[in-house]
Parts: sequence; structure tokens; C-alpha cells
Amino acid sequence: MYPDLSYILHDLFGTEPDNAFSLVKTFGLLLFAAIAASGWVLSSELRRKEKKGQLRSQLEKNKLIYKPIDWKEIGIQTLVNFLFGYKIVFLFTNYKSFQRDPSEAIFSVQGNWFWGFLIGGVTAIYWIYQMNHQEQKEAKYGDIIIKPVDRVVNLTILAGLYGILGSKLFSVFENFGDFVRDPVGSLFSGAGLTVYGGLILAFIMLSRYMKAKGLPLLHMYDAIAPTLMVGYGIGRLGCHFSGDGDWGIVNEIPKPNWFIFPDSWWSYSYPHNVAEEGIKIAGCNWNYCQQLVPSVFPTPLYEFILAFIIFGILWILRTRIQYAGVLFFIYVTLNGVERFFIETIRVNPRYDILGFHPSLSQGIALLLIITGIIGSIYFYRKKITS
Repeated sequence: MYPDLSYILHDLFGTEPDNAFSLVKTFGLLLFAAIAASGWVLSSELRRKEKKGQLRSQLEKNKLIYKPIDWKEIGIQTLVNFLFGYKIVFLFTNYKSFQRDPSEAIFSVQGNWFWGFLIGGVTAIYWIYQMNHQEQKEAKYGDIIIKPVDRVVNLTILAGLYGILGSKLFSVFENFGDFVRDPVGSLFSGAGLTVYGGLILAFIMLSRYMKAKGLPLLHMYDAIAPTLMVGYGIGRLGCHFSGDGDWGIVNEIPKPNWFIFPDSWWSYSYPHNVAEEGIKIAGCNWNYCQQLVPSVFPTPLYEFILAFIIFGILWILRTRIQYAGVLFFIYVTLNGVERFFIETIRVNPRYDILGFHPSLSQGIALLLIITGIIGSIYFYRKKITS
């Protein structure tokens, strides 16, 4: 496993891990890749839908075109740079603790007051000078035309932020005992993200944004559906390669003859996992030296494969289904089916309901399957095309 970039470079070039490259965490790297890939797919779909006339450019009146520097902006810039100076020197002088647990170091109250005031003060002086010498001191407003694709950056940023926030809050709810024991570690660790929490919160907030901007929700949902599967699949690779604890149950079943893939795809020990679970690897003196014994089902890898199969299905269907909303609810159905069955071999808290022991995600997946089937049939019969 590769908890950070230094472990990847170790496998590629033989360099020692836990060096300066360890600041680049594998999960974060692949999370960024997931967001970037999702943005690219969404851009492609919005352009296609605009050509078909399903989405249209919009005229936004009286929009802010130019804003002069004012005291509020100076205050914000000064505060941001004070915090930067306050923390950056502390992080350099306490590099080992920062390398080991970046979130703990960054979100602690410790810092360097001298460098904070120095950098903050220099910032304030610079922006005050710029404010006093700017030629245009009045804000300018005007009418602008915005294409649907112009909103991709905002949509992607909102989806990423609310997705991470929702995932973390949902994970805290599922593992409340761990949160009580270590609130800061639970909130700011890269591990412990529950995907349905992210999907639910991001869906609500993106719907509000798109409605406020006058975008047709059904066509936007259809455009977003394949985008979600790309992001989800790459995100699951982040879980797999970092070994963040989001793996399956113990698998001591011998690999069957029909399973033609590598042994590690059937049962895996997640050596050097970032969750630091399992037993110590003999002779290892690195920062991450744990591996799982016995091995488990590598469910993030399975979900990556299934996510891209679903993406392929949606990508083919997107030009064949003419009625708005149908593609999105097919996505909802397939997403629910995938998650419902993968949950049978995943490690998650279980609940006792009438003799059954589903996880919370499994219950949500079942609701998604029902909702997706009903929604697909309903919107196919509605035959909305514009």
C-alpha cells in the first residue's frame, strides 16, 4: 500500500519512504484526480446537451464585473496571511510531527506569533498601498452571458466540498464512539469517509445551486450521473491504494479456479496501510508498518471496477435515452444494486432489524434501488425532452 507519495516513489525508484514526499498523501492525490476527472466528464456532457438544445446559455443582469480593493478585503488578506505565517514556520520546525499527522499539526493551536505578525503586517502594508493607488475606485456592474459549461468549476467545487463534508459527517454518525474518543482525529483524518453521506449532502446543495441559476434540473441530473461514477471509481482507488480501512471482511476462503485475476484481488493484507491496523511487518522501521492478518476482501478495488462498468453503461445510454430524468434514475438504481451487494462483504457497523443485520449504507442502497426503478419508469412515461 501507499499511504503517501514517498511509498509510491520507493516502489518505482527504490528511494527511502517517509521523506519530504510523504506530505503528499495518496488518498488526497486520488481524491484530486477524481474531482478533476469528474469535472472533465461533466464539461463534455454539458457541451453536448447545449448543442442538442437541452441546456441554454443564460443572461445574468447587473453582475459584479470589477470590485475595487477595500478595507474588508485587506482585513481578510491580512488574516489569511497571518495564519499562514503563524503555522508555516511551526510546521517546518516540527516537521516530523507534521509528516506523521498533517491534520493534527495544522489544526492545533500551536504556531509562531512572530512570523504570523510579520507576514500579516507586510500583507496589510502592501494591500493598503494598492488600495490608495488604484485608478478605479468604484465597483462596476454589467450584463453577462453564461454558458452551462461555464458553471463546471463552481459545480465541481461545490460537489467536492459538500461531498467530503457529508461523507465525514455521515461517518461520524456511523462511528460515533470513535468520534467521542478523538473528535479532532475523526473530523480531520483522511480516512473514515462514508460515500452516501457525501452524495446526499452534495445532491441537496447542488440542486439548490442549479435551481437558483435557472438550470433545468432533470437534464442537469442526467449530465451529472456518469460524472458521479467516474469520481466514485477513482475515489475508491484512493481508498484501496492508501489502505484507509475501507476494506472488506476477513476472507480465508481459498481462491476458486474460476477466479482468473491476481491473488491480491481475491484476498489482500493491505501492507503499510494508512489506517495502521493489523500486525507489525517483520523488519519494518517505517512510519506505516502494519498489515492485516488474516487477509480481507479488497472491496474498494471491486467498487472501482463496478463503478467503471456502470459508467460505461451510462455513457452508452446517455445518447440513446431521449427522455429527461431516466438516465439519472438508472444511475440511482445501479448505484444502489452495486452498494447493496458489496456491503455484504464490507466492514461496517450492523443493525439488528427483524433478524436481519444490514448496515446503514445497505439500507440506503435498498431505498435507492426502489427509488431508481420507480423514477426510471415514471420519467420514461412522462417523456420529457426539453
